[in-house]
Amino acid sequence: MPLKKKPSPKIYHELIEKTDFSTTRLAAEYESVEFRSCNFADISGVNFTDCQFTACNMSNASLAKCKMQDIRFADCKLIGINFYETHDFGFAVYFENCLLDFASFDHKKMNQSSFTGCRLHGVNFTQTDLSKATMANCDFLDAVFANTNLSSVDFTTNRNFIIDPQLNLVKKAKFSSTALAGLLTRFDLIIE
Repeated sequence: MPLKKKPSPKIYHELIEKTDFSTTRLAAEYESVEFRSCNFADISGVNFTDCQFTACNMSNASLAKCKMQDIRFADCKLIGINFYETHDFGFAVYFENCLLDFASFDHKKMNQSSFTGCRLHGVNFTQTDLSKATMANCDFLDAVFANTNLSSVDFTTNRNFIIDPQLNLVKKAKFSSTALAGLLTRFDLIIE
């Protein structure tokens, strides 16, 4: 049986490196651009399509009316970002090994999104549609899940989450038996 070929890495048309966009003006639109080791403070109103951010710092950046369509974040610091401020149409984001503490995805539809190897302490997923999203090897300490659609999400490799099945849609979601305590917190049970 022949070996499967590993997919080729995405090739972006432009590379922008080591730029401080807190002091440098952003263009109105970026398509197929990779940003490496850049800093961002305000990306309000900017349209990003099919872009990648690698080792970038966007902590506390303003995202008002920003468009994020097919955006990949790898090894980025995204603390306190309010993703709910972005345009809903076409919103699709993918995170790998990112620091997302205190970010908010309140009311976002994210069923195509993925979170892999991320730290999401205190993240707000209130009324977020994460159905069929990919979530693997993430730390959800103090993350808020309220009226969240988690249908078919695989939580077996994630840790430190507290999800109330009575307040969230968890149909066909997968959980490891060692993490069941995170589903039973509201009952104040002693699990040994």
